[in-house]
Amino acid sequence: MLDFNTVNEFSHSYCIAICAFLVPANLLTTLQTGILTGLNRPRIQVWASAVVASLWATAMIFHVFTWFAIGVVMPPTYILLAMGITCLAINIWAVAHPTSMKQLIRVAVSAFRGGLEEGSSATDSVTDVTDVAEVRKKVLVIVARAIGIRQSERGQG
Repeated sequence: MLDFNTVNEFSHSYCIAICAFLVPANLLTTLQTGILTGLNRPRIQVWASAVVASLWATAMIFHVFTWFAIGVVMPPTYILLAMGITCLAINIWAVAHPTSMKQLIRVAVSAFRGGLEEGSSATDSVTDVTDVAEVRKKVLVIVARAIGIRQSERGQG
């Protein structure tokens, strides 16, 4: 049987080592899930990556909860908790609705590439403002689709 006192003691004794492993593992595996989704890889590969990344995110969340259980309330605990929840949410998004994630990645990549190809700075011309407005509109449409809002419900006809 699992003894929670032993788990808590382990978590507190080896906190630096646990965080030194979980933080990069969380970020890298979640990034891998996003890259696999953006490259339109087979679902099984995305799911496998998301499961591993979710394992690390869940471990981070439980590690932070062991500190909350003894009353340690400091900025690092909240930062690590936010990181774990964010990574977990991204992985769930990649599995639950990969098409909206692919669309958002496509828009972000095209906006990034467009800025690099033009070699423009933020003060070049009015076309930059137009491009930003177009990208913003595309992102809003993608987010609206992801949460199920239709254009007629947003009042844009």
